[in-house]
Amino acid sequence: LSERDIVRALATHGAHAMEITAENVMTRNVTTTTPNVSLTEILAIMTKGRFRHVPVLNEDGKLINIISIGDIVKFRLQELEAETDTLRAMCQVDTDDQITTTKAVK
Repeated sequence: LSERDIVRALATHGAHAMEITAENVMTRNVTTTTPNVSLTEILAIMTKGRFRHVPVLNEDGKLINIISIGDIVKFRLQELEAETDTLRAMCQVDTDDQITTTKAVK
């Protein structure tokens, strides 16, 4: 049952929607993923389907997690920060604001 399901039920049934069971308003054909699918692929699935959460199922089809678009954005920002830190470590600005390269840190 998603927030969107509840909003749709409220739009359709008004205040009476709060008396309807989750089973009657929930999304039936939920798009899922598995742990081996890349974040790029999951983001594409989310974008195409216009949803913000995707259940992650194990090989037995059991729910093991739910990944959100926020999780992906947070991870990508951490990646970008790490890349920026690495590039900064490779470059050193001297007192004349001249960029000089240094040996990469292993």
